[in-house]
Amino acid sequence: MTSTTFAPAFPVPAIPLRELLPWAIFAGLILLLAIYFVGAEEGATSLISGMYVHEFVHDGRHLLGFPCH
Repeated sequence: MTSTTFAPAFPVPAIPLRELLPWAIFAGLILLLAIYFVGAEEGATSLISGMYVHEFVHDGRHLLGFPCH
């Protein structure tokens, strides 16, 4: 039985923090927006009238532990 290992021909370049930071901030804002719609989009803090958003994220709300009843 022979043993072979994979040795890349060239090193994998590191991603500079300057290029990664805008994407990390964007992803964080999208996640905060998603948490808002799942956790707080109803009642006095509602941005959208009606119960459409609440019903759309209802199961996700229970899955994440937000009470809604």
